[in-house]
Amino acid sequence: MQPITFITSNANKLTEVNAILPRSVSITHRALDIPEIQGSLEEIAIDKCRRAADIVNGPVLVEDSALAFHAMNGLPGPYIKYFFEALGNTGLNRLLDGFDDRTADAVCTFAYSTGPGTQPVIFQGRITGKIVSPRGQPNFGWEPIFEYEGTTLAEMENDVKNKLSHRYRALFKFQEWMSTNATAL
Repeated sequence: MQPITFITSNANKLTEVNAILPRSVSITHRALDIPEIQGSLEEIAIDKCRRAADIVNGPVLVEDSALAFHAMNGLPGPYIKYFFEALGNTGLNRLLDGFDDRTADAVCTFAYSTGPGTQPVIFQGRITGKIVSPRGQPNFGWEPIFEYEGTTLAEMENDVKNKLSHRYRALFKFQEWMSTNATAL
């Protein structure tokens, strides 16, 4: 099978994907600046995947993460990158100061395509936690404010996080799909 090109310019995401996926899945990576449409997580991932497959002219895997505050009906959702750039972790935490509900979903959506013209397949992982004051190393976006099972994602050791995170859950579904569909690829 031809290697899959993981489209990312985020070194942390690349590290996690390589740590989570088994060595039997051949991954290369490429940084592409693909404009994101506005829409649902799934619509954004599918559109990015189609565009990436056309550019790479082969199999691609794209990822989109979201942070959905329950009190805000799912916002910032897929637009978390822009909220984070404008507010940082402290500002994101303060957005919920007027609410009793501080729960949120961390959502990771991967889209995979075998190449140009093929329908992308979606794999989504989700964990529910709560938004807290920043704790842990601020190496990876909003992870210092997302507490899951008493610990923020930023406080977790990588090997622990990579066995329970939203990204892990989505990649686990991708691995299952790959093992079932390998002969058709």
